[in-house]
Amino acid sequence: MTATVPTAPTVAPVKGARLALLVAGLLAIGFGIAVLAWPTKAAVALTGVIALYAVVAGGVYVALGLLSTSLGTWGRIGHVLLGILYLIAGVSAFSSLQQSAAFLALFLTIMVGVMWVAEGITALFTLRRSGSRVLTIVFAVLSVLAGVTLLSSPLFGAVLLWWFLGVSLVVLGVLNAVRAIVGTSH
Repeated sequence: MTATVPTAPTVAPVKGARLALLVAGLLAIGFGIAVLAWPTKAAVALTGVIALYAVVAGGVYVALGLLSTSLGTWGRIGHVLLGILYLIAGVSAFSSLQQSAAFLALFLTIMVGVMWVAEGITALFTLRRSGSRVLTIVFAVLSVLAGVTLLSSPLFGAVLLWWFLGVSLVVLGVLNAVRAIVGTSH
């Protein structure tokens, strides 16, 4: 019986994965620090990235609608209209990035609050099939309370969620960077 020795092609993906993990970890740390140190500027920058995406996507949809030969008439019209909506959203966001960032933060906070309330209520509907009724009830109550808390004070909730995002990015980024350096690739 002979022992197999890893060849360069099998070692290279592992090194590439470790490098990707390290880069992703360092980027997460950087973004997390930016969110914590400059929360408003980071939110505005993120809104700018989303607005840029909307403008580019809008241009692509309009071009597809105008230039595509494989789409039918309604498909082309739909693509052009969707592209125009993306362009309007992107240009509108660019015209007032700070207000757009504030709106986006409040909108997302309200959506998370609604989802947490719905998730808690939905958990109660699965109570009969649950393996642990006590855990399901605790989860449902906490989920509804967390959702109601966000909905009752969306501005405070947005700040709290943004802070939590920053801390999470830093902690998870450090962990990924350490994993990459130590050599764990999975």
